[in-house]
Amino acid sequence: MTTSSSTVAPITDTSLTGFYKDMTVTEKRTFWACATGWALDGMDFMIYPLVIGTIIALWKVDAGSAGLAGTVTLLASAVGGWAAGYLADRIGRVRTLQLTIIWFSLFSLLCAFAQNFEQLLILRALLGFGFGGEWAAGAVLIGETIRPQYRGRAVGSVQSGWAVGWGMAVLAQAALFSLLPPEEAWRWMFAIGALPALLVLYLRAYVKEPQVAVEARAKVSAAGGSRSILAIFQGRILKTTILASLVATGCQGGYYAITFWVPRFLTTERKLSIVGSTGYLATLIVGSFVGYLVGAWFADRFGRRSLFLTFSLGAMVVVLAYTQLPLSNELLWVLGFPLGFFASGYFSGMGAFLTELFPTSLRGSGQGFCYNFGRGVGALFPFLVGYLSQVTTLANAICLFAVFAYVLFFAAAYALPETRGRVLSADE
Repeated sequence: MTTSSSTVAPITDTSLTGFYKDMTVTEKRTFWACATGWALDGMDFMIYPLVIGTIIALWKVDAGSAGLAGTVTLLASAVGGWAAGYLADRIGRVRTLQLTIIWFSLFSLLCAFAQNFEQLLILRALLGFGFGGEWAAGAVLIGETIRPQYRGRAVGSVQSGWAVGWGMAVLAQAALFSLLPPEEAWRWMFAIGALPALLVLYLRAYVKEPQVAVEARAKVSAAGGSRSILAIFQGRILKTTILASLVATGCQGGYYAITFWVPRFLTTERKLSIVGSTGYLATLIVGSFVGYLVGAWFADRFGRRSLFLTFSLGAMVVVLAYTQLPLSNELLWVLGFPLGFFASGYFSGMGAFLTELFPTSLRGSGQGFCYNFGRGVGALFPFLVGYLSQVTTLANAICLFAVFAYVLFFAAAYALPETRGRVLSADE
């Protein structure tokens, strides 16, 4: 155990929605702020994979370079997440969240005005810095605000906002590419990515800093200063940092290998039009949304670790079937649901798990580093899949990197302790 508090809160109502009716006003406001932020975050990120085919065609970009833009976004988000996590420990979770939302909203808007691929690459990298920071600050904020007996379901339900954001991006794609020529539609896709900036108004008015974080910062200040950004690599915390980083690498590497390239897979190897692929992506997204909710319930009912082990195995099996079996388009459409279900559902336990692994004074730094280290390494997967697809099929490339990631995910999760119900303390 890596925290000084070993108290376990009792879990009485284990139903999926039972947590919400018992939440306080403060908990509900934080819940909806973080859920909305994560949905808009997901929308911003998924816009690029949806327009990647248009970018390739308009600017004559090869698949490897196109994938590199996704990789650069994620690599920058890794740095941004660690920095934002450390900043959240210094100036507060809510203030850091506001800054990161404004940052990635601004650069999403600027992407709409890019005149060539090089400019877009730079702007996506700068967007990624804020994108990674938003998750780091938001995950710690809700993890500390929600009581331990509800933390898994509440944080997991917030993760389902990603599927909502993904769905919003797909709907925007279907509408804009139906109404406008491709050379204009992709720019409007990026322009709507500025919408998250409006969320800052709600955060400023209604969301409060968690009391446990306020008390922890006061104790650190009274002791003579702040903790070093390298403190998560010292003493007993080091092992936790390494294993949690590998868990985050496996879960995100698998996810990005699949979701970044599936739209392209459907339009090239399955010969579907952009609009025609919308139904297939919708099935994937519905499965993803249900997976988040079931994963949230699973995390509180059976534990975070059990969720990771079960869903990583399920994801491996479905990825192999989706990419390697000679399925008809009709069967592929049906299989999109379990693919989205298993490839997304395990994220529901990730925020609560990382919150519970680290002491309060280091929680932002630890959670921000581990999750975003995984995002940074996982960021290589879109590039590597695109590169490998030049010498084999895109389906084979997706399968190879996704299965490797899920094996790593399973092994690292198996080596870490269960944290379900752990009570957080400012004295940690």
